[in-house]
Amino acid sequence: MRSGRKNLIRSMSRRGVKSDKSPAVARKTFRLKEPSVCERCGAIFSHKTWRSDRRPTIALLDRATWTICPACEQVAGGQYFGKVAIVGTGAKVRLDAIRRRIANVARRASTTQPERRVVSADWNGATFEVLTTSQKLAHRIAHELEKAFGGTTSYNWSDEDGSLLATWRCPSAGANR
Repeated sequence: MRSGRKNLIRSMSRRGVKSDKSPAVARKTFRLKEPSVCERCGAIFSHKTWRSDRRPTIALLDRATWTICPACEQVAGGQYFGKVAIVGTGAKVRLDAIRRRIANVARRASTTQPERRVVSADWNGATFEVLTTSQKLAHRIAHELEKAFGGTTSYNWSDEDGSLLATWRCPSAGANR
């Protein structure tokens, strides 16, 4: 009869496995005192997370440390971990609707997770490029665009810096949907 003890030992000593599963942005910054409040956006750091959906009390503001959140630093520095490339003939025709959809997805994401923001959104003539502070927001934007307007989406994750390139091919303006 086997006791299963060897399996337990193997599961506890895994080489090459990250013990810190926090986002890349959080690993690059120093540990903050709790509570902390962002000077720019008003997000509150408490219980190891940034939140913007809560109203701060006067007692919390009195003992809070004022700082700048990682998302505001990323936006100011132009640093991004997600990129959505929107290509295709129908993109220019639907540009206003695409911008509105991106703004809605970003607003919805930032209510519960203020670290997920759009860094920039630029049209360069052939492609519409959206840079985001997180992989997840870029993935969500590409998925929502595909759901709303059709087309196809491809995702490429980088092993070097952990960023995501999501390419959404917008169908032509005459296509159904």
